[in-house]
Amino acid sequence: MLKLKTITLTAVCAMLGLGFASGVAAADGAELFKTKTCWSCHGKDAKTLLMPMYPKLAGQSAEYAFNQMKDIKSGARNNGQTAAMKGVMGLVSEDEMKAIADWLGSLPK
Repeated sequence: MLKLKTITLTAVCAMLGLGFASGVAAADGAELFKTKTCWSCHGKDAKTLLMPMYPKLAGQSAEYAFNQMKDIKSGARNNGQTAAMKGVMGLVSEDEMKAIADWLGSLPK
């Protein structure tokens, strides 16, 4: 009986570990906004900007924000301000972009 419990516990731990490693746990957009350094330029509240030319992201449509991130990452959007963003977006997966965009969309403008 003890052996069965040990095997079951080991299997559950392995499944949880796989979930965290695959990014399932990375659905917290607010935390990703911090860890992916978005706040450095866009502000901790996504509207207190480092420089006035940077866009306020709080309250932005989640779909719009997600598409902008995808376009910057792929190079489809390429203007003077996207150069710095392209490097950052290289560190962000599509699932993480979605989580960040959803979080931004939930914020008041």
